[in-house]
Amino acid sequence: MKPGDEPKTVNGVEGPAASSRPGPPPPAGSPARHHGVLILVVERDPHIRELEAHFLDEAGYEVEFAKDGHAALEQARRLLPEIVITEILVPKLDGLALCRQLKGDPKTRSMSVLVFSILAASGRAAEAGADAFLLKPLAEHRLVETVKALMNRRRQLEGRSGNE
Repeated sequence: MKPGDEPKTVNGVEGPAASSRPGPPPPAGSPARHHGVLILVVERDPHIRELEAHFLDEAGYEVEFAKDGHAALEQARRLLPEIVITEILVPKLDGLALCRQLKGDPKTRSMSVLVFSILAASGRAAEAGADAFLLKPLAEHRLVETVKALMNRRRQLEGRSGNE
């Protein structure tokens, strides 16, 4: 692994983390399906969207897409995904403004937001309320492991709120 390969730590999510899934293992050669785990991806570049779809689908996640921030905000409120992955430079409502709106809305504030950008803006992403930040270029293991770390963090937080 090269320096800079690790995702940045933002709001308590630190880099790749292993994930253990309850239940029986999937059949040999097939990915574990994370039933009900929906990820909304906001990306303007069709090639990056295609790669993200492939990597996340192979990892067993359900994926929906939005091409701009306004559409993403509407879809997030309607679909209630567990994770929103957004580029900063998306039309109509940039990814940081999208993140602020999601985190400011009681209906969507519990969604994890991963900002994934060519811009070195991890500090700005954290200020906007992002749960994690990844710097492009896209690397399958970094994306999938960061998503797993976000899901693990969600489960821990949900477990704590259920016990209080």
